[in-house]
Amino acid sequence: MSKGKVLLGLLAGVASGALLGILFAPHKGKDTRKKIAKKGEDYADAIKDKFNEFKDEVTEKYEKVKHDVTDFAEHAKAKDRKSGNKI
Repeated sequence: MSKGKVLLGLLAGVASGALLGILFAPHKGKDTRKKIAKKGEDYADAIKDKFNEFKDEVTEKYEKVKHDVTDFAEHAKAKDRKSGNKI
C-alpha cells in the first residue's frame, strides 16, 4: 500500500471521528455549526498542504528524469560523433 493511500485513509478516519464527535457533543446548534466549519477549514488546509507536497515531489522527480534523459542523449550523441556516425 502506498504512503499516499494510507495517509488519505488516516485523514478520512480522523475527519469522520471529529465530525461524529462534534455532532454528538452537547452544544447548541450554532456552536456545533461553527465547530464543523472550523474543522472543515482545518482539514481543507491540511489536504492542500499534502497536495502541494505531492505536487512538489512529482515535479522534482520529473525534473530529475528530464535531466537524466538529456544527459543520456548528450552522451549518446558524443559517443556517435567519436565513432564517426551521423545523427
